[in-house]
Amino acid sequence: MIVRNLAECMKTDRFVEAENGNWDSTRLMLAEDGCGFSFNITRIHPGTETHIHYKNHIEAVFCYEGEGEVETIADGKIHTIKAGDMYLLDQHDEHWLRGKEKGMTVACVFSPALTGREIHREDGSYAPAE
Repeated sequence: MIVRNLAECMKTDRFVEAENGNWDSTRLMLAEDGCGFSFNITRIHPGTETHIHYKNHIEAVFCYEGEGEVETIADGKIHTIKAGDMYLLDQHDEHWLRGKEKGMTVACVFSPALTGREIHREDGSYAPAE
């Protein structure tokens, strides 16, 4: 059994800040935990816009605080995301992720699991899992 505390993990290398300052994420479960998926708590900062395109991962996201929006690039459709909403990037959807006035805090599940050392590439993706 694995038990971890968010505040404690935020004091370790499991806490990652985006290169551009748009978000930070605490990686509570990673590939090294051997579960086949990873689990993160991510804060999307207010007034930010981040281009994301997970070509090699599926991501499920649950917003439990704040508000933002996801715009799918293929069709330009904008989805308002608020506390209690979930979205699934099941088609490797290229998108813009925006934090509204107060930002938003989300719980994210990735498959395959993240290692915790990923960096968003120029095209918005993470490299394939090794």
